[in-house]
Amino acid sequence: MLERKHGKRLVSPSGIYNISRRHGMNRLRQSEREEKRRIIKERPGELGHVDCHYIRKDLISNNKKQYYLVCIVDSYSRIAWAEVLDNIKSLNVMFATMRMFNIIKHDYDIQFEEILSDNGAEFASRNNVDHHPFERMLKELGLKHAYTRPYRPQTNGKAERFWRTLKEDLLESGFDSIEQLKEELFEYLIYYNDIRPHQALGGIPPKTFLHNPSTN
Repeated sequence: MLERKHGKRLVSPSGIYNISRRHGMNRLRQSEREEKRRIIKERPGELGHVDCHYIRKDLISNNKKQYYLVCIVDSYSRIAWAEVLDNIKSLNVMFATMRMFNIIKHDYDIQFEEILSDNGAEFASRNNVDHHPFERMLKELGLKHAYTRPYRPQTNGKAERFWRTLKEDLLESGFDSIEQLKEELFEYLIYYNDIRPHQALGGIPPKTFLHNPSTN
């Protein structure tokens, strides 16, 4: 947070950016560039990006309850799925993730080998992995669990990019009910995976790339 004095900000965000750019501090370090390259995968299911995101409270008419989204994105094909949650306690996130695993396996034949998440309490254990619902689920399924570096959300960039796309395409306008949101989210996910062109895949949908990557 930028310090303030007498109600005025001492340094503007643009000023900080200009200083960091002048000294080359805005660029990724070599280790960070190498980390970003390591996230590029060669087969479906090699890595799944999992993340949670809040839904703004005014999105649903006459409903001030806080809702959340949890998503998983296949790093290779960008196949994605998401669910609406009324809380992001680890047990709730665990069951939602299991449902998403099953949907992606059934509909797209993707079986995950490793999951990347941040260190939030819904995903990561502070003490005992065996007593943490999400960590224990991954262990029982034989999945590796990788964690993003603290304060480096770009290491989970595919999930972050999915949230941005979902916001632009679906979450800008309001909904009459939570049921309508869930229904339209379901329809959007099919469109996103099966029909919508994906820039990072050379302008073809994730499902097309999944079955015929040579088209990229």
